Amino acid sequence: MTREIRRILLDGATVEVHRKGDMLFAPDGRHVPVEEAVHLPPCTPTKIIAVHLNHRSRFEEFCATPGPAPTYFHKPISTLNAHQGHVVRPAGCRWLNYEGEIAVVIGRTARNIGVAEAGEYIRGYTLANDLGLHDFRDTDEGSMLRVKGADTLCPLGPALVEGWDWRGRTLRTRVNGEVVQEANTDEMTWDPHYLVADIARLITLVPGDVLLTGTPANSRPIRPGDTVEVEADGLGVLRNTVVEGPVPVTGPVGAQPTESEQVLSTALGGDWEFRGIRAPLPS
Repeated sequence: MTREIRRILLDGATVEVHRKGDMLFAPDGRHVPVEEAVHLPPCTPTKIIAVHLNHRSRFEEFCATPGPAPTYFHKPISTLNAHQGHVVRPAGCRWLNYEGEIAVVIGRTARNIGVAEAGEYIRGYTLANDLGLHDFRDTDEGSMLRVKGADTLCPLGPALVEGWDWRGRTLRTRVNGEVVQEANTDEMTWDPHYLVADIARLITLVPGDVLLTGTPANSRPIRPGDTVEVEADGLGVLRNTVVEGPVPVTGPVGAQPTESEQVLSTALGGDWEFRGIRAPLPS
């Protein structure tokens, strides 16, 4: 039995609601149609941790072999975005990629737990778009700070679903209605319980924290005006639209966007040079 929880703005206040059919109900009885609600991220994490590669199709796309254990990066909580929120592609950048994923939401403080008990520390699951700004791949390859950490680059939602079983689920991403990623969760090399136990060996996970479980093959660039939808059986549809960011008032401070071979090969997929792509895509 699953239960769908959402966080929305209701009469100017943040309210946790549950869904019944096409309506969202607050504890005090107030209700609003799902399509009219102003959504917020479905949880309030202290940290967002993401696995680099996990889906088998993604390893194959980059001609990579899984190592003995997953590796991770961190997304600042300022990346948080919500269902129907705008994703901002900063001015001067061109290589913003979608990455549809399943996100784990922690429900109990977890530290030094085993894989077999990890499920007891998970409150539920939600959808995520682990967007990447590959224009900064050259300068931030090690930390991924700007690549994965720019504001708005972590939409979550639309709901946190309790009691959801991640096994055997279809995960798909659409851009402007066209399916661009599709895979089964069973192709994960390391399942959500393993990832929770692995992180909790050294890092205390607290209620609301989020673990992103990796994206399938075919992460590609999107542009202002594009609408991206991430969907999985039982988790609904997470929808966001890309907009262009303003020109920074600070001017050319720090490392600037690049279009090196490394940037293009990551943004366009591991086989980009074999698909006849030589010039940058139009803006």
